[in-house]
Amino acid sequence: MSNSYGKLFRITTFGESHGAAVGVIVDGCPAGLEITTEEIQEALDRRRPGQSKITTPRKEEDRVTILSGVFEGKTLGTPIAMVVNNKDQASKDYSHIEHAFRPSHADYTYTAKYGLRDYRGGGRSSARETVARVAAGALAAKMLQQQGISIQAYVSQVGKIKLQKPYTELDLSQIDSNIVRCPDGATASRMIGLIEEVRDSLDTIGGVVSCVIKGVPVGLGEPVFDKLHAEMGKAMLSINAVKGFECGSGFEGVKMRGSEHNDQFYTDEEGNVHTRTNNSGGVQGGISNGQDIYFNVAFKPVATILQPQQTINDAGEDIELKGKGRHDPCVLPRAVPIVDAMAALVLADLMLRQKANKL
Repeated sequence: MSNSYGKLFRITTFGESHGAAVGVIVDGCPAGLEITTEEIQEALDRRRPGQSKITTPRKEEDRVTILSGVFEGKTLGTPIAMVVNNKDQASKDYSHIEHAFRPSHADYTYTAKYGLRDYRGGGRSSARETVARVAAGALAAKMLQQQGISIQAYVSQVGKIKLQKPYTELDLSQIDSNIVRCPDGATASRMIGLIEEVRDSLDTIGGVVSCVIKGVPVGLGEPVFDKLHAEMGKAMLSINAVKGFECGSGFEGVKMRGSEHNDQFYTDEEGNVHTRTNNSGGVQGGISNGQDIYFNVAFKPVATILQPQQTINDAGEDIELKGKGRHDPCVLPRAVPIVDAMAALVLADLMLRQKANKL
C-alpha cells in the first residue's frame, strides 16, 4: 500500500478511522521554517467534523500534537511527526457491515486485495486519513507563503447549482463567510438549501471544488512524467470521493479552436512576461508559466446513504443493507481545506526539486 507522497518534501500518513489516532511523518521540510501548533490547528479546524449543520455530527476536536522536528517554533530539518488522537469513535455503528460490502465503498476491493479489512468506518480507506494530509499541508503552505504563493480553494458547484462567475470576478476573501465555503452569498444559500434537502431525504450529493493559486514563479514542474498539472491531478485524485480533475479550460477547451484557445504572450512596461488569456491554467508543457494556476476537482456523492440498498456479503449472498452512523450529506465544505493541503504539498515538493535543476 502506498502511504507516501512527494520526492523531496515527502509525507507518509498512518492510522485508521476508528483506531487510536491518525498521523503523518513529514521528511524533507527545510530547517528554519517558523511554524506553530496553532497554525496547523487552524487548518485542521476547517476540516474537522461537526462544524456545521451540513456536515457529519461526529465530534472530533482534532487536536494536533507535534512529536518531533520542531524546536522553539522552528523546523529542525529533521523528520516532523504529528499525531491527532481519535476520541469520538462509534465503532458499534459498523458492526452490521462486518461481512457486508457497501455499494460504492472500498469494502469489496480492500477485501479482494488484502484478504481482510478494518470495517470500522472504512478503516484506512476512510476520509479520516485526510486529517494527516491537512496537518502536513499547513507546513507546506507556510513555506509557500514565504515565497509569495497563495492557495485558495472553494466550493463552486453542488449538484446542479453552479457558480456562474469566473474566479477573477469573485471575492475569494469570502470563502469562509458561510458554511458551504462558496464565495458568493446568494449561490451559497441555494447550495446550503439543496444539501439540507438531500440530507433530510436520507441521501447525499456531490459537486465541485475549484482552486486558484497565485504567485507561482515560472519554472515549477518536472517534464516529462512529473508535469505540474499531472502531479496536481494525481494529488487531487488521491482524495476520497474525487472522480474528476481538470486544469485551465479543461473539458470546455475541446469546444474551442486553437486560434481561440492559445494564450498569446506580451511583455509589460517592467519587462515581465504575461499571457492575454489563461486557458492553460498557468501550466504550459507541464511547467508553471507565472500566471494563475486554476483547476476543478469533482467529488461524487458520499457513498453511505441512510436508505436500504441491495448488495452482497462476503459469502456472495444477496442482502439488503441500510447505512448507519454519522456521515456527511455532502463532503464539499470539508473537502476545501483538503484540496488546499494537497495543492500545497505538490508545490512545496516541486519548488524544492526546482532548486536542484540549475547550477
